[in-house]
Order: sequence, then C-alpha cells, then structure tokens
Amino acid sequence: MKFSESRLRVRYAETDQMGIVYHANYYVWFEVARADLLRSLGMTYKDMEQQGIIMPVIETRCRYKLPAMYDDALTIRAAVKELSYAKMAFSYTVVRDTDGSVLAEGETYHAFTNNNKKPLSLKKAMPSLYELFQGCIMEA
Repeated sequence: MKFSESRLRVRYAETDQMGIVYHANYYVWFEVARADLLRSLGMTYKDMEQQGIIMPVIETRCRYKLPAMYDDALTIRAAVKELSYAKMAFSYTVVRDTDGSVLAEGETYHAFTNNNKKPLSLKKAMPSLYELFQGCIMEA
C-alpha cells in the first residue's frame, strides 16, 4: 500500500470563534493530502489534466471524532482505498501530532472523465496510470 503524509498547522482563519476548526476545512486538507499522494507517485493533477484525465469528486464523507484546534500540528494521511475502471476512492486520517489522537477519518470518491466531462475507462485511456493506482490500493 502506498500512502502519503501531509503536515500542517491549524491557522486562525480555519477556526470558528471557539478556536475549533470549521468542519469544511477538513475537505481542503483532504485535497492537500490527495495532491501530495499523487506527487509521491510522480504526477500532479495538472499532469493528469494535460493528458485528458479529469477526476471530479462525486461523493465525500468525513467522520469527526475530536476537534482540531487553533495552532494544532496535524498529519493527514491519504491512501488509495478503491479503484475501478470508472472511479477511484481515497481514504484520509487526520491525526494531532502532539498526542497521536485521530481527529477525523474520511473518504472522497472520484469519477474518471475526459476534458469534455464524459466518463471514461482509465484502464483503456491510460493503462499505465491504472496499473500504478492499482498497486497503491490499501489492504482491507
């Protein structure tokens, strides 16, 4: 299994008046971690888009376990959860570095489309990329 770890510190702008991270910011962090995972595989979203592969988000989930607070140092782990010819899912875990507490877990699901937003089979369109992603699928 291939995964990436992205590190960040909670900024004041990401919190509410109580100093707790606003829930939607977790999805921004998921995107950071997902992009870092792709970079660790030797590509970027931009590279994929230039090759005609677009990955729109079609579903998201986040389970909030403990609040992240202003100035917390966090690690966001991203991994490939599922892969089919037509779509792909990533999993995420948000951990507070000081105590190792899992703050949130989530998934994002993405379709494979072309530049015209038409569905495509990644295995047919880019077999090497499909094989690369397949080798990253996390074990159950």
